[in-house]
Amino acid sequence: MSPPPLPRWLGLAGLLPQLAAVALVFGGDEAVHFSAIALGYAYAALILSFLGGLWWGIAAAATRPPHWLWVASVVPSLIALASAIPWAIGAPWPGPSLVVLGVGLLAALGVDLILARQGLVPSWWMSLRLPLSLGLGGLTLLLALG
Repeated sequence: MSPPPLPRWLGLAGLLPQLAAVALVFGGDEAVHFSAIALGYAYAALILSFLGGLWWGIAAAATRPPHWLWVASVVPSLIALASAIPWAIGAPWPGPSLVVLGVGLLAALGVDLILARQGLVPSWWMSLRLPLSLGLGGLTLLLALG
């Protein structure tokens, strides 16, 4: 089943900031290279945290949510925060942190799939989440190569 038009288009529009960051990083302009990577990193971290917030909302709306969902819903924010530690202490950054975020965004599909199988999300959920997670996760991993 296809998602409603508004969430589909807004979701797809959510890929544009990361596409722009990738275009700037691989566009060859050294003046914007670091800023583009830093903004791409921040956007990936924000969206990963946003996914956790979605899951928290799904748990809160459910009559009997599975206990694991409450735990899973806070993990993305913790991963996003932990991925900033290397930058904060001057360790190698941003490549490794972008890989962590990219893999985290792709791994989030596992939670979404379980939510869909348990009937906790609309029937169109995976048709929206799959291209968005693959798109943002893949773009974030591509950014790690910049």
